[in-house]
Amino acid sequence: MSAYNIVSVAGSDPSGGAGIQADLKSFSAHGTFGMSVITALTAQSTRGVTGVHGIPPEFITHQLDTLLTDASVHAVKIGMLATAEVTEAVAEAIDRYELPNVVVDPVMVAKSGDRLLAQSATEALRTVLMPRADLITPNLPEAADLLDEKEAISLSEMRDQATRLLELGARRVLLKGGHLDGEQSTDVLVSRDSAPEEFTATRVRTHNTHGTGCTLASSIAALLPQRSNTAEAVRDAKAYLTEALRRAADIDAGGGQGPVHHFHAWW
Repeated sequence: MSAYNIVSVAGSDPSGGAGIQADLKSFSAHGTFGMSVITALTAQSTRGVTGVHGIPPEFITHQLDTLLTDASVHAVKIGMLATAEVTEAVAEAIDRYELPNVVVDPVMVAKSGDRLLAQSATEALRTVLMPRADLITPNLPEAADLLDEKEAISLSEMRDQATRLLELGARRVLLKGGHLDGEQSTDVLVSRDSAPEEFTATRVRTHNTHGTGCTLASSIAALLPQRSNTAEAVRDAKAYLTEALRRAADIDAGGGQGPVHHFHAWW
């Protein structure tokens, strides 16, 4: 068969390190054909976000319908949605086209600290989108926001929060532990149909972490159709991201938090 088709539903990042641009690079790095539906335009660099221009929900639906009535899609990565109305439009498309392998990266705040999801949209993310997700990939601040709790400060608290996130409806939760301290970074995967698993890697000390969440989620989405189970896709995606962080210094894309090296295996 031809390459798997993976679609990203997310915002655009002109600096190329996050959002749609990072997703398309990740899809390509894993041997899949990337497609995209843009939910928002941002004015953004490695130093931060200076503006966000949301795409009307009706036009996002138009993009989705035009694409999905033509092309077969083998997995979906969902990132920045910005508003409740956009979240609902995307959820309706998931149902209408019975989209498989839906990976939701609940983008709420950029690495620079700029908020990318309206507070009013958090409830729609919880109640409308998460129950339609095969996997959600929050970091610790995002998990705390979704649960309306304090941020986890230990691996034990991470395990507890991952389980509570599962109760909100997603089939699987990968809670990322990058915000914890220590020489190791551990992510916790919990599922409705298998035992919990943990994935640990040596922490890479680098300032170039722009787009790490987008890159991991899109890598998992690209790998899900190519692996026998979610744990294998997560393990391989995490290994890919770890090397992309190690090689991040090879990229000079600005003076702030730079991007990871999506094509470290090629150049």
